[in-house]
Amino acid sequence: MSKALDRQVPVLFWIGDSGAAILMAAALACAVASAEQGGHGHLLLAVGGLIAAALLRGGLQIGAVHAGEGAAVRTRTNWRRRVFPHVLVAPPGDRRMLGEAVADAVDRIEDLGGFHSRFLPLRRAAVLSPLIIAIAAALGSWIASAIMLATLVPFALGMALAGTAAARAAARQLDALSRLSGLFVDRVRALPVIVGFGAQERISRHLADATREVAARTIDVLKVAFVSSAVIEFFAALSVALVALYCGFNLLGILPFPAPEKLSLGQALFVLVLAPEFYLPMRRLAAAYHDKQVGEAAVERLEALAPAVLPAPKVAIEGPPALRFDGVVIDYGETAIGPFTLDVAAGTSLALRGSTGIGKSSLLHALLGLAPIGKGRVLIDGRDAADVALSGHVGWAGQSVAFVPGTLADNIRLARPDAEDAAVEAVAHRAGLGPMIEARGQGLALPLDHRGSGLSGGERRRVGIARVLLKDAPLWLLDEPTADLDAGSAADIARILASAAKGRTVLIVTHSTELAAIADSEAVLS
Repeated sequence: MSKALDRQVPVLFWIGDSGAAILMAAALACAVASAEQGGHGHLLLAVGGLIAAALLRGGLQIGAVHAGEGAAVRTRTNWRRRVFPHVLVAPPGDRRMLGEAVADAVDRIEDLGGFHSRFLPLRRAAVLSPLIIAIAAALGSWIASAIMLATLVPFALGMALAGTAAARAAARQLDALSRLSGLFVDRVRALPVIVGFGAQERISRHLADATREVAARTIDVLKVAFVSSAVIEFFAALSVALVALYCGFNLLGILPFPAPEKLSLGQALFVLVLAPEFYLPMRRLAAAYHDKQVGEAAVERLEALAPAVLPAPKVAIEGPPALRFDGVVIDYGETAIGPFTLDVAAGTSLALRGSTGIGKSSLLHALLGLAPIGKGRVLIDGRDAADVALSGHVGWAGQSVAFVPGTLADNIRLARPDAEDAAVEAVAHRAGLGPMIEARGQGLALPLDHRGSGLSGGERRRVGIARVLLKDAPLWLLDEPTADLDAGSAADIARILASAAKGRTVLIVTHSTELAAIADSEAVLS
């Protein structure tokens, strides 16, 4: 089934429901007229028609709900296929909490159900169904039909005003829900750290504040929903009352103005039965209007998570790249660092030195897209860094070395999961881990926990260097690789880097003059 037809099927069911309502009104009017005239044959036929129209209407409503739910299921499935691949692969610089992204991918997709199963079909039906009923009502009383059409104006105005307020309230509620979900999931992930630092009470307060915000936003949405429902029901009741007054006074002959038409009992009953049906599609639409606001807010968040227009493919670097930081200002909001202008020729190394907090590490993060650039550009081989695919082409050794539960080989192999054991062992010895491996007697099978317990500071640094060596990338980013080490260990790691970095583009952040001396050039940031 095509998408266009898939969307139209529930609409046709709802329009058919209005047609069945016209048949019910006609059968009921015929039954009353037959009873008034004493025609029992026509009465039985009219009652049979009324029952058949009622059954038809029930079947059409069931079909509309079923078709709408089917369209919603297919829409949610398509969104899951589009969004789920983006959840665990965050773009560089994305500061969204993982829990918030997961909440959007799960809860916001579910929020699309009512929007596609109820609101969209009812919105299309609400345009045609009242016109069909008004035309049918004109066969009984054209003045009553004109009254129905005239009262659409305040009815539509009330829906528009209510919808504007509901849209803002629904967007704020979804923002609060996503923040709460993200906060909860991320705090559960960090539970061992929270307990270790005794921060349970503070985190509980954070969660309580977020929960109260969600409750307040939900109350705001309910207030708008109740008020809008009351306004819409008031106009609907008032409109039906006007039609009822006209028909009643016309039958009694006490209209305060000359009547251009004289209604029979059957005609008046036909119009009176159709009057509530005229407003029923719009009342259904009003009842589903909250689904519209939630659905549109959900689509906005999902579009941000997985945009429909995919970015142009990035250009991969084929060798050691040339780097240029052109007037780069790193803007963290309250704090801005820079501007910095630096050039690193392809295949050369540059040591960045300067006082603590000057922005050395931030420059490395900006190159990777992990720090917000307020002004200036970072160029890689003359191209904007955002257009270059660095993933898989960077060797990184940071100020702290992360570990995973497993063996020493597993932790070194994080840099290249498909590396063979011989390659892992070679870089381990090249990084200076040979004496430790021999002393422990377990080789590369030495078990490690997520803290790297049992390794000294120098040995942890060497694991990081081993990863860089195993990666064998054309671009190296080294952030204080010898910090907090004794002079002997620092000199040893400097020698390893000096020999291994030849022919690569290397940026070294360091306070050490000895480590800076191995670079081809040096820049002191101030």
